Amino acid sequence: MADCPLPLDELPRPLHKHADAKAPAPLRMMGAKGLVPAVAPSDLVTLLFFLSFDGDEAVRSTAVHSAEGLPDKVFGPALRAEDAHPAVLDWLADRLRSKDNALELVLLNPQTPDETVARLAPLVSQPLADIVRQNELRLLRSDAIIRGLCQNPNVLASSVDGACDFCVRNGLVLLDVPQLVAAHIRVHGVDPTAKPEEDTAQKLMSEYREHLAEDQAPPLRAETDEERARRQTITQRILKMSVAEKIKLATLGNREARNILLRDANKLVAMASVTSPRITEGEIMMLASSRTTSADVLRYIYGNRDFLRSYALKLTLVKNGKVPLPTALRFLQNLQEKDIKEIARDRNVPSTVMAQAKAIMMKREAAQKGRGEK
Repeated sequence: MADCPLPLDELPRPLHKHADAKAPAPLRMMGAKGLVPAVAPSDLVTLLFFLSFDGDEAVRSTAVHSAEGLPDKVFGPALRAEDAHPAVLDWLADRLRSKDNALELVLLNPQTPDETVARLAPLVSQPLADIVRQNELRLLRSDAIIRGLCQNPNVLASSVDGACDFCVRNGLVLLDVPQLVAAHIRVHGVDPTAKPEEDTAQKLMSEYREHLAEDQAPPLRAETDEERARRQTITQRILKMSVAEKIKLATLGNREARNILLRDANKLVAMASVTSPRITEGEIMMLASSRTTSADVLRYIYGNRDFLRSYALKLTLVKNGKVPLPTALRFLQNLQEKDIKEIARDRNVPSTVMAQAKAIMMKREAAQKGRGEK
């Protein structure tokens, strides 16, 4: 399946026989019709996505037809799935465009690409447009979304004004969008065309491409005076940028940019940094271990199932006093005995976590002793 943008490993192995280009046509057609027994909704829609790229026209058209006719009980769980693939969500958004209840789930899923939301923004109904408007991080992260809302004839004028006022207050200036120009005059009382040029994410990245575009490991040698001065200049310019431009830089920039923006006082900027598709496992571990990491960023980390596949991350979160106790204690139950013993002796962890670790060890030792006596 050369044209499919996803590897076959995105599907459970039992479904490979229905999706592999080398599989017999009847098996692929069976998958295209959605006749595979005991398959989870999220896996079924992913299978249909794969088969929409099949080399056989009959299989391709059948897969698309099946996707367009999916019942609520199938597309509902699939579109709510936290681990749904962005490409599949984008594809389903077009297949299910006539169903508002399906598009609502697409718009609410954080895995949905900004490009998908931007494509839907000028077309959706008024209730769905309100959902688009309420996702403030997306509005500032992607200019195309606010452009789309402004073009949507179904959106209430008050909603457009509210969205534009929010964007303008956070530094977004699009001089070719009349509603945003009007909002700028309304909010700031000045014509934005007369406003001095400010730093933008693209401008900063073009000037310091080597330092802000590539995620390079920091040099082992000592920093030179010239490098230190350049870093300070970059930091100062970033701090003076508008919220909208900071969010774009957090999404596009490298580790150095994210390190600066993760400490930003604005919650949306910090969240744009931690949700950047370029963030690394090492950065996530550093954030999870730091007691200066904001509560919102930590909440995103310990709520992300992909991150929590890492045992080391769960151990780090248990030791961080800023993690809520119910969450830390839940992770503690799943740790290995040697780590629980260490936590039971570690005076740097919260006292309640330390006490619970001792209680777990005492309970396990008592159980082992009981088995020994038998």
